[in-house]
Amino acid sequence: MKTESKIGILLLNLGGPERLEDVRPFLFNLFSDRQIIRLGPAFLQKPIARFIARRRAPASMANYARIGGGSPIRRKTEEQANALEQALRPDGDFVVRPCMRYWHPQAEEALRDLARQGVHNIIALPLYPHYSIATTGSSLSDLHRTAAQLGIDIPIREIPAWPDEPAYIGCLAARILAGIRSFEGQPVQVVYSAHSLPVQFIQEGDPYVEHLQRTIAAIEKRTAIAGRLCYQSRSGPVEWLGPALPEMLETLAGEGCACLLVVPISFVSDHVETLYEIDIQYREMAEGLGMRFASTPGLNADPRFIAGLRNLALAALDGKGAPAGSG
Repeated sequence: MKTESKIGILLLNLGGPERLEDVRPFLFNLFSDRQIIRLGPAFLQKPIARFIARRRAPASMANYARIGGGSPIRRKTEEQANALEQALRPDGDFVVRPCMRYWHPQAEEALRDLARQGVHNIIALPLYPHYSIATTGSSLSDLHRTAAQLGIDIPIREIPAWPDEPAYIGCLAARILAGIRSFEGQPVQVVYSAHSLPVQFIQEGDPYVEHLQRTIAAIEKRTAIAGRLCYQSRSGPVEWLGPALPEMLETLAGEGCACLLVVPISFVSDHVETLYEIDIQYREMAEGLGMRFASTPGLNADPRFIAGLRNLALAALDGKGAPAGSG
């Protein structure tokens, strides 16, 4: 059924520095978010964030320099937005835009854009398949807070999570099977890598790990290939979800693993965590431990993945929210 009103869709994502000079202000924005990390009393949050950003910027800049001098996440998200808008044309009048949490275009820019476009409803579609207060939760809070500050009174429908959305699962399963074939019949260990979180978040009820397990179960139902879950991208002196990917590599090497396929299941577009951490840093580590290493490519604007985003958007528009099994 074709919609009669103009609908805005915001693809919520983290964002990333586009140039090396963006790294320090990006880190400041990230560490200023008290919803995901509390740095002393509230009045000290930004001064401490500024100190951390200044201290960490040189090492972070070196990582971005290894992948071309900046993050491609804005460009990749814009490609996903354009592809989704095209896919939705038979369904009505849709305007799809990126909305980044810690870099441009942020909520204010995205909301003003949709208001100028004259949309009647907004669908907030996070590009985080697995809900966490640190990702989807923070992005949605920022979106609603910004809309109130701007006086933009357009209804916002939320899609909280979609860990076993069929097209998303199908894309990952296809990439895993292709990766397995690239080893030409040799035994391969599949390793799922997700962005780590402080353990405290899970203890306080965050469903992130449960959602990851649902994604893995859905993939393995299709592939019949068992994998192991680990985590990457830790930062800060708190207890993080584990095992970390470097620890997993050492464990597998000790077990005599010869071939390894890493699957980034919590990332749906290429950025520093996939292009540097997985494809450079951990590849070098695995090969140094004597293992053949491969990783599955990012979903980016794969038409099958975009079809999944279209299904999510239309389900939200029908008032169903996230499809069954994804909340």
